[in-house]
Amino acid sequence: MPITIRAPILLATALLLTASLAARAEPPAFAVPIDCTIGSDCFVQNYVDDDPGPQARDFTCGFLTYDEHRGTDFRLPDLAAMRRGVAVLAAAAGTVVRLRDGVADISIRDDAAKAVAGREAGNAVVIDHGDGWESQYSHLRRGSISVTPGQRVEPGQPLGLVGLSGNTEFPHVHFEVRHDGAFLDPYLGPEPPTHCGGPRQGLWTKAAAATLAYRPSGLIAAGFAAGSAERGQAEDGAYHDTVLEAGTRKLVFWAELFGVHAGDRLVIEIMAPGGRSVRRSLGAVPKTSAIIFLADGMDRPLRGWAIGAWQGRIVLRRGDETLVDSRRTILQKAPG
Repeated sequence: MPITIRAPILLATALLLTASLAARAEPPAFAVPIDCTIGSDCFVQNYVDDDPGPQARDFTCGFLTYDEHRGTDFRLPDLAAMRRGVAVLAAAAGTVVRLRDGVADISIRDDAAKAVAGREAGNAVVIDHGDGWESQYSHLRRGSISVTPGQRVEPGQPLGLVGLSGNTEFPHVHFEVRHDGAFLDPYLGPEPPTHCGGPRQGLWTKAAAATLAYRPSGLIAAGFAAGSAERGQAEDGAYHDTVLEAGTRKLVFWAELFGVHAGDRLVIEIMAPGGRSVRRSLGAVPKTSAIIFLADGMDRPLRGWAIGAWQGRIVLRRGDETLVDSRRTILQKAPG
């Protein structure tokens, strides 16, 4: 009789324990960790390096990563956007366990940059999500961190602002996921497929996965400049004029793109008011590159700049596919 009584109890206990362990094994689902429009005013520059050896490849077998890169980089187009302030958000509920602040916002390309050994992540926040799951948010803006150790945070809660601290050369937040100390690619999850493009169950929420669909190439920024355009100045946010001054001697249209392949075809064009093409350059990308900066310009016409909207256009094509076709406008106003 005791056996017949205890058996269902033991079975029920075992089932409860199994259910509890299954619940504990369920990983968190991560939302987009930055408050911007992906593909418009921010984008993913680098993905996790999923190659176990000395080579580098992202989860699609693409090249938008580098050796031993352990996170996903959400980049702003320039320092002007960083200075305006873009919030970094908690990607899932949890408790702040560690943070660092006080590291200067300066590119490692800058001659004035100091050594960052031991502080490569710059200003950063680490959140514990339970059951061995952690997320880290690196390169935050100095003085912007708005949480404290021990604080409970919810998905979408601001942690700080995107910055340029630590081992970086452009403003971004490096988002990293770990489980029991091991780094994971949020696009693949804890059990990655054996080959690129294979079935996978990532760690993003359904909404985040749709928003963060892989973009192999894209436009970082584009605009007009008077006289000349340089990559460093463009990345600092120097060229955002929307008015064409009558005395401008040369008008230059520039663009910066990511993820270009050798053989991709490029068109950069300037159009006068009314849409007439007055300057057009065509060419092929000479080599595969993570970033490319290009510019072309024209001298002031003998009769001066026509009144109205001047347009610049950048086009990137790969085979039969158009990956980028974007325009920018600068206005020549009538006198008075």
